Amino acid sequence: MGHRNEVECWLTDMDGVLVHENHALPGAAALLQQWEDSGTPYLVLTNNSIFTARDLSARLRASGLNVPEDRIWTSALATADFLRQQVPGGSAFVIGEAGILTALHDAGYIMTETDPDFVVVGETRNYSFDAITKAIRLIGAGARFIVTNPDATGPSADGPLPATGAIAALITKATGKEPYVVGKPNPMMFRSALNKIGAHSENTAMIGDRMDTDIVAGIEAGLHTVLVLTGISDQREIERYPFRPDEVLQGVFELLDEEPGESDL
Repeated sequence: MGHRNEVECWLTDMDGVLVHENHALPGAAALLQQWEDSGTPYLVLTNNSIFTARDLSARLRASGLNVPEDRIWTSALATADFLRQQVPGGSAFVIGEAGILTALHDAGYIMTETDPDFVVVGETRNYSFDAITKAIRLIGAGARFIVTNPDATGPSADGPLPATGAIAALITKATGKEPYVVGKPNPMMFRSALNKIGAHSENTAMIGDRMDTDIVAGIEAGLHTVLVLTGISDQREIERYPFRPDEVLQGVFELLDEEPGESDL
């Protein structure tokens, strides 16, 4: 992929790149402002399917980051986008919260427990055994199995929580059916993000903090990839993988334009 100077559009991960536990990371607010001021098309991406873009915009604002809701792309929105293309005006049985329910509703979908086209599993805080049983039976009866994101665990103040990937594994074990997973590391998440802002992979960069999701998907989608070390990755972590990002930075503050008057030495 070319040099950063050729980049016209940006996709950036949220957690570990712009925020860490509801606190803005150094340079994040200034970088978002730089993109807004220069009219640079960008999207903030997250695999989280619990929240709507409006909810996330408010959460980011509380941590000092100004991201309009139309600049947020979640695995829930990407999933709804994908299903609308597959079966316009279709139906789904959904395990999940406002993020995925709202996205599917806005995409013209009907939520039903009777003969749905799809069973969609997203992030939720209270997985119900009844709902999981229903999902297993509907998939057994022919509904297509879709998962918003593959993350097996999510963070919480008390430690890891089982997440979408773990529930999906349970359903796969019971049905023998593998789901189609929309969120990162599936490049589908980036493809739909590019479509949303009318960008092309050749002149778009993505910023992430995870080699195994963000960077591999970015490379597969043909993007200029930037790994920041403010999240999960360090040098040892980078060396575990057979691929490399185009750039490794300490944090997004390294992407800020130099102030006029600073030396170019």
